[in-house]
Amino acid sequence: MFSLIGTIIFGGIAGLIAGTIRKGRGYGILWNIIIGIIGGGIGHFIFNVLGFNTAGANWIASLIVSVIGSLVLLVILNVLGRKDV
Repeated sequence: MFSLIGTIIFGGIAGLIAGTIRKGRGYGILWNIIIGIIGGGIGHFIFNVLGFNTAGANWIASLIVSVIGSLVLLVILNVLGRKDV
């Protein structure tokens, strides 16, 4: 139960940080939190594929990985949402 709550909290924080780093039209606070939660999973998956074990990481490392995953997701959403491509 606490793991789910922690994931939501860290994902939300990561989404807000990623939304601040990645300027653009913005998705709003609720969508930034959702993007952060999904991006956290993406970030942990990417780092595990690259050979970094993120399962036992401290909260700072988990937050950094989640922010990176959220930024990757925001870039993908930006590319998919372009009208000129």
